[in-house]
Amino acid sequence: MNHKLLFGLLAALFGLLPTHAEVDLNYEAGLTLNAGDHTLAPYYITANRYGTVTQQYGTQLNASLFHRMDTTSRFSWGAGVEVWGGWTSSTSYLNLADPANPVAHNEHPARVWLQQVFGEVKYRGLMVIAGAKHRGSPLLNDMLSSGDLVHSANARPMPGLTAGFVNFQNVPFTRGWLQIAGEIGYYKPADTKWLEHHYNYANHFLTTGTWFHYKNIYFRTHPMKPVVLTLGMQAACQFGGDYVTYQNGTPTRTIHQESNAKAFWKAFIPGSGSSNTGDKYYEGNHVGSWDIRLDWHINPAHTLRAFHQHLWEDGSGIGFRNGFDGLWGIEYKAWKPAWVSGATIEYIDLTNQSGPIHWAPKDHAGTPLTDEATGADDYYNNYAFNGYQNRGMAIGSPMVKGTIHNRDGYLRFTDNRIRGFHVALCGDLSTVLSYRAMAGYRKSWGTPFEPRVKPASDTSWMLEATYKAPRQFQLKAQIAADHGTLYGNNFGCLLSISYNGLFTLGKK
Repeated sequence: MNHKLLFGLLAALFGLLPTHAEVDLNYEAGLTLNAGDHTLAPYYITANRYGTVTQQYGTQLNASLFHRMDTTSRFSWGAGVEVWGGWTSSTSYLNLADPANPVAHNEHPARVWLQQVFGEVKYRGLMVIAGAKHRGSPLLNDMLSSGDLVHSANARPMPGLTAGFVNFQNVPFTRGWLQIAGEIGYYKPADTKWLEHHYNYANHFLTTGTWFHYKNIYFRTHPMKPVVLTLGMQAACQFGGDYVTYQNGTPTRTIHQESNAKAFWKAFIPGSGSSNTGDKYYEGNHVGSWDIRLDWHINPAHTLRAFHQHLWEDGSGIGFRNGFDGLWGIEYKAWKPAWVSGATIEYIDLTNQSGPIHWAPKDHAGTPLTDEATGADDYYNNYAFNGYQNRGMAIGSPMVKGTIHNRDGYLRFTDNRIRGFHVALCGDLSTVLSYRAMAGYRKSWGTPFEPRVKPASDTSWMLEATYKAPRQFQLKAQIAADHGTLYGNNFGCLLSISYNGLFTLGKK
């Protein structure tokens, strides 16, 4: 993001506050230390952390300042900024521009970066957000889930513009028996340098300067009744940018993919790619899910939840022609502190992918074959776009190994045909001490187009303890490990200490 634009935005958010009104500001400062015995941190230390911790070793400081929006007021506003910086170890990646002389180079996250910077405003049930803000899953519990299939808390947020409803709103004339929620946004990933530095320049392609579009819509029955049903859909799209293929370090083909008004519209309502783009089927890389959740409020203190996300890449997946694929889970939640205040069990299956073969007669002019087999969905991959990721971290499910692990400089997902499970527990051991525990297993058969000769597997676990010390201090410790052929054998730990508080600007 342009620094002049950033400082102008911060001045608008915090420097020009009215002096005649009180404005509450939450602040936090923290230190995070992590160490491990592998080139990258263990899976459960990196997953669903918005891309802030990825490396084997790290000593990082973070500071944030927020004004929280009051969702109960007719008109309200909010703003925030969060900065991370410090030292982390590097990871070696290959540059294969000269196949006879491969070159290894070390890469690490920026020494200082903006994690969040945003402003938001609401009027009645509508809101607008400008900037980069942590959002996470609209359906799942990010603290216990393995992660949303379309919009998880795994990657860094992207700067952009979002508009939609503030939480769920009553549908007129239904007397609260039906509610609606939804949003639509366009974003500009700031990962061009990361992609250029991690690509191997030997094969396949590099696409930079893209745009990202995301939207969702959900309907919910009366939330105060014992049983609550939520149904909806998510849809996302990567589009635009410059697509360049390479052969042994030399560009062989360059295509500018449009990001004009028509491209923005086709990202919103999928349409065929224009003749001057690299996307001859549908404009952009589309990913989405059908979502369903059923909440049973057993009593005021306990809730049991079942949920399913049905992942899709194109029309066959939207039409449920990809079998059992998706995320299936059950979650328990206690609304009061308890030794077990939350628990989640999830099963993920991405092995069908609408079958192993793709054949569409319209893609092959003049063919006498009229039968169609729309399969090989190749989740999170696309022939004209890099993987569905931001700085190597999956935007969708963290259970699909991110491209940051591809040390050969390949920028697509190599293990999206997976099957596995995830379990998590959390609770309060006392008024100041809480815990969280996670474990998971997955098995990968590669991708539909590049299957593994022999499947790879991984078993991961993590234990976390949080101590809320006096005077707004919080101490958190984690130990985690991976074991298997998918990530390798890896043990690591993390320690963080933070201080948070509240102060008020202005006078009544």
